[in-house]
Amino acid sequence: MLSDKTIFRLVMVLSIIVFLLVVVLNKRLIEPPADFPSFIYKLPLLNAIINACCSILLILSYRAIRAKKIDLHKKLNLTAFALSAVFLISYVNYHFFVEHTLYGGEGIMELLYKLILFSHIVLAAVVLPLILMSFWYGLKDKREKHRKLVKWSFPIWLYVTLSGVIVYLMISPYYPY
Repeated sequence: MLSDKTIFRLVMVLSIIVFLLVVVLNKRLIEPPADFPSFIYKLPLLNAIINACCSILLILSYRAIRAKKIDLHKKLNLTAFALSAVFLISYVNYHFFVEHTLYGGEGIMELLYKLILFSHIVLAAVVLPLILMSFWYGLKDKREKHRKLVKWSFPIWLYVTLSGVIVYLMISPYYPY
């Protein structure tokens, strides 16, 4: 049986690996192949749809736990978690093959975009270990620890999924394809 301390260490290592992978991809430290499948260009839309679905699932999960429907709460969260894993795979694939798109808006819209994007990126990095530990405590039925952590992980995760959709809607007119 793994201790909470061991799981915490594993969660932190995994979170750091994911963070470094995203940094490497965004800095283009690995050169992608010249030819790649055209479906890669559709991944940002898929990612936005996944984020929107996760937002809905998280809200439904919150409502389920408030109604003391624990099994439904677990199923909704596991589905949101699985979709988030698909999102991460899709995100990594897209950013491996396609260069970063610059936002083309100006003035207040550019400032708003950068503010939302920055907060989205920072909170996405922060929330991963919180989500993983929340799941660990929930699956191990450590309800008190789960509740304490979810007070932070739930609103941050919800913000990240919602802001991901907003970032997509704001940047998508500027994609060069």
